[in-house]
Amino acid sequence: MTWRRVRKSLKSKRDQSEFDAKQAQIEDLQELAETGYIDLFYYDESHFSLTPSVPYAWQEKGQTVELPSSRGKSINVAGFYSKDNRFSNYQYTTAIDAEKLIDVFNDFIGKTTKKTVIILDNAPIHKSKLFMSCLPKWEQESDTYLFFLPTYSPELNMIEILWRKIKYEWLEWSAYLSFKNLQESLNTVCKNVGKKFNIQFG
Repeated sequence: MTWRRVRKSLKSKRDQSEFDAKQAQIEDLQELAETGYIDLFYYDESHFSLTPSVPYAWQEKGQTVELPSSRGKSINVAGFYSKDNRFSNYQYTTAIDAEKLIDVFNDFIGKTTKKTVIILDNAPIHKSKLFMSCLPKWEQESDTYLFFLPTYSPELNMIEILWRKIKYEWLEWSAYLSFKNLQESLNTVCKNVGKKFNIQFG
């Protein structure tokens, strides 16, 4: 037995054959990215609030560090991440609806310089009629294509690793002392992904 954090899993709900097929396709896409033929990015949104995600901290014996916990303001981050640690993010203090999502994709896609594939999950907002109506334009005008993951397969989206790193390792506990601290700390971390903060993939 080992002492470690328990993780939630959705494996029992997914179609394993579809998962295996999509995983193989992603591996092929990653090879094309590594040769420079395409750019490959993983997309998702994540939520940051004053409810701490820091599970451990150094504390003096006999004393307990207590962090304020609040369900008030929050920061919603939309991000594009590549396995070579390129990261583009868009931060909002309001919910990301279909119109904001389209704005985010229009801005990011407008900066692409080669054939690009963006991997994302099947969240309702990603499959909304308004958002899906933009796919032909992005494909025809910007040579950018969306690759949708099978349901219940978050481990195929590499940006999930980035979100965990930010929440559980890179954001210091002092970020949760105030909303201003959270905004500043999150900005600092996001700006330094690929510089000070990197993920090493095997």
